[in-house]
Amino acid sequence: MWQAKRTGEHALGYPRASPVSRIAFLNRPSTSEFYAVRGLQLHLRRWAGPQQPLRLILHGWSDTSATWQRVVEHLPADWNIVAPDWRGFGLSQRQGDTYVFADYLGDLDGLLRELDAGPIDLIGHSMGGQIAALYAGLRPERVRKLVILDSLFLPDPKPSEALARLRRWLDDLPDPGSEKLYPDLDTLAQRVRRYHPGLDEAGALDVAAAWSEATPEGYRLLADPRHRQRGPLLYRDAEALAVFAGIEAPSLILDAADSGLRQQCPESLREPRIAAIPNTQRAEIPACGHMMHFDAPAATATAIAEFLSAAD
Repeated sequence: MWQAKRTGEHALGYPRASPVSRIAFLNRPSTSEFYAVRGLQLHLRRWAGPQQPLRLILHGWSDTSATWQRVVEHLPADWNIVAPDWRGFGLSQRQGDTYVFADYLGDLDGLLRELDAGPIDLIGHSMGGQIAALYAGLRPERVRKLVILDSLFLPDPKPSEALARLRRWLDDLPDPGSEKLYPDLDTLAQRVRRYHPGLDEAGALDVAAAWSEATPEGYRLLADPRHRQRGPLLYRDAEALAVFAGIEAPSLILDAADSGLRQQCPESLREPRIAAIPNTQRAEIPACGHMMHFDAPAATATAIAEFLSAAD
């Protein structure tokens, strides 16, 4: 494990405040750890506590570990909780080329080796939920319980789409994409609230601070622009179903009642994915959009805590 040069300094060199430093209800602050995993420096946020097992939260696409502070505030104070930033997001290092989905699985596997943890409780939201489900099937001995938050919505593309997908990938390779910059946090917070109306003004400003860092040119998003490029590989539903069948951990499928992702994946696709996961429970958070940790952090935390604390 290596540490950043000093507290509050980004691993890539931009001086910045902690992404959670302005959240008003910081009853349980986190600490940052950095690990060398598969040639990259990955950031891990920890809310330390004495209770085992380790609970690990996996954020979704274009999110960061810092926004999960809103949920952690409502989880048991003695839980030992960690949350990584995926490569190219948050404070983790960017890789400089195409992001391939399988790399997230490799990073998680390497990070758990570094942490040297026993069987863990794995919690994943959106993209993080897809990764969590796949990992629990690939490494069932490492996952005690599994929580999947509003996830498993990926469309199942047709093989005929591969031609256009690969051509687009080749066309995009020379272009790293442009950074998204904002003149100040208030401007970014207004954009956040426009897309996530479940947040109040203070909450939107918290998210804006967690998603960005100050640079001489303005506030830039903590997301590599290359994440907006589509990779060369198609998602294969049949392959995912085969991996899900390997899950041994008791699993909770926790959905958001008003999730916009339901529009991109019909129930006829998603339900067989859930059915492929053995030993599942299902629950739903009412009046809640896809970003459950924004809209309903207390209810989301309660559902997680009840499931993970229940006897096997």
